Amino acid sequence: MLRPGPRNLITDVDGILVGNAEDHRLRSGVSVILCETPSVASVDVRGGAPGTRETDLLDPSCRVDRIDAVCLSGGSAFGLSSTDGVMRWLREHGKGIAIADIVVPIVPSAILFDLLNGGEKAWDWPPYRELGYQATGNAGRDFALGNIGAGLGAKAGNLKGGLGSASAVDPATGVQVGAIVAVNARGYTTMGDMPQFWAWALEQSGEFGGLPPPAHGLGLPVSHDRADLTHDPADAARKDPRANTTIAVVATNARLDKASAQRLAVMAQDGLARSIRPVHTPQDGDTVFSIATGRLDLGNDPLALAELGTLAADCLARAVARGVYSAATLGAARGWRDVFGR
Repeated sequence: MLRPGPRNLITDVDGILVGNAEDHRLRSGVSVILCETPSVASVDVRGGAPGTRETDLLDPSCRVDRIDAVCLSGGSAFGLSSTDGVMRWLREHGKGIAIADIVVPIVPSAILFDLLNGGEKAWDWPPYRELGYQATGNAGRDFALGNIGAGLGAKAGNLKGGLGSASAVDPATGVQVGAIVAVNARGYTTMGDMPQFWAWALEQSGEFGGLPPPAHGLGLPVSHDRADLTHDPADAARKDPRANTTIAVVATNARLDKASAQRLAVMAQDGLARSIRPVHTPQDGDTVFSIATGRLDLGNDPLALAELGTLAADCLARAVARGVYSAATLGAARGWRDVFGR
């Protein structure tokens, strides 16, 4: 396992910036993963109820082979309008595919469901277009975790969800891998009644609490008493299995084609399986995008892609735990620190 990069964020990957915008009255937000130059990308969708835009073009059989950004948004299907704001910002800055005198930015997107979290949702027009525009303009190397961007209104099983990120770099070879995720899972990210995360074994430098090993065989099944304590009984989001979805992006500086980028996304989905139980359910829309910025040529090593996929899965699992660990109590959903007193 490689060590985290200097920020322990997806922006440790050369060519990747991240911007966030949120509305605390709305209890929702948008996260934009911006490519400094057009980059190869693909996607893998494992949930049974996804909400996405422009994912078909990421299939290796389709002609468009570069994207300008990926947009992750709250708001369920309403949140897909956030992409319009991202595209406006990109067009204003001359980014996109040039067709004659027209520039068309390419921005695949995915959304999560956060409409039942108690925020103000009685809008005339969905506010996500403006949030997408703001988030893109905010893009940079550093960003906070937890109740930020698309993670603001998220939940995670019996806990408050949030925005998480992690990275792994190898100074010797130049390999860089990172992940960002908005954790809004129906499944649990911790081991039953215990504070340890399912991703515990992958933790780097105490990044999600540095807890001791979990007691073998304890914590399962999840206690209903604990579940009742961690959420207000009136929490509508916990009562409806459709009120979830975890959406993520993994990135590398390696040079990949679309087929290899798709395989990277497929392997990265294992990170969700290592950190959330259950995951990829019929009610989830779990979606993982992959981006390859192409700054590093790995040559013809047949094992290189397998190693990248393993790193991406581990980074994504760590990012899930970091997002929940960093999230603060919001409304009925209580943060990890408030529940476990750490």
